[in-house]
Amino acid sequence: MKQYAYYPGCSLESLGKSYHLSTLEVAARLGIEFKELEDWNCCGATAYFPVDELLAYTLSARNLAIAEKTGLKDFVAPCSACFKNAYTTNKYLNSDPDLAEHINYALEEDNLHVAGTMQVRHLIEVFVEDIGLDAIKEKVTYPLNNLKVAPYYGCQLVRPRKGNENVENPRYFEELLSALGAEPIEFESKTRCCGGSLIVTNRAAALDMVEKLLQDAVNSHAQIIATTCPMCTVNLEVYQSQVNREFHTNYSIPIVYFTQLMGTSFGCTPKRLGINKEIIPRALEKSQVEAV
Repeated sequence: MKQYAYYPGCSLESLGKSYHLSTLEVAARLGIEFKELEDWNCCGATAYFPVDELLAYTLSARNLAIAEKTGLKDFVAPCSACFKNAYTTNKYLNSDPDLAEHINYALEEDNLHVAGTMQVRHLIEVFVEDIGLDAIKEKVTYPLNNLKVAPYYGCQLVRPRKGNENVENPRYFEELLSALGAEPIEFESKTRCCGGSLIVTNRAAALDMVEKLLQDAVNSHAQIIATTCPMCTVNLEVYQSQVNREFHTNYSIPIVYFTQLMGTSFGCTPKRLGINKEIIPRALEKSQVEAV
């Protein structure tokens, strides 16, 4: 069984609980053990970096230091914001000795030291790259036939750039959906920002961004939008009613985590995947997916 250091982040213990449940369920089916970090802390999200950059990096570095103590090689985060913060912190620890010195001085208060030796991965990368599409396809017992899915990467999953990764038109999410039997639609907005925490500081601008994403999904004839991040899920799902009031639209597009689609195709029960807890129902109705 493959083991990874697992950092759920704050959202997966609250609004993103369904993501956490479906992640662990799918991982078990694929022979993966996610060892949750003991005493992990918030990564600082997006908002803290403009307030105090050094302390923000230290927050993420503390999680990396805890992960290094496990002796495992990979630090896995399902949340794209958590992934981006951990990845960037790890990269700067290895390229900026002065920053590393300041961070480790702060971590001494907690008897921790970070060396920057972890490989920071997003959850979807682990499934696609380590497990592989062929192995995933072998686990599919209820293919998601005729289900048109908009794969929403969001803006943080493919940034920062890793190696020769195509940040403008990635395809691995589409390939994963195809392995599940679903039909990934061409979704031009798949790497556009959903507004993130802008919904707090400039709601009008954030709602405009959400509306454009939803309209693109409608134009592409998607039945469902699949996400890789709890913040994206909140913005696209929770604020649909406000978008409808603001723009006089009538959007009712189900938003699901990609892990819920994986689990459904594997034959996992809806309860174990956190399905039917969505704000917008009908995400995985019988009429759409035979397995549920």
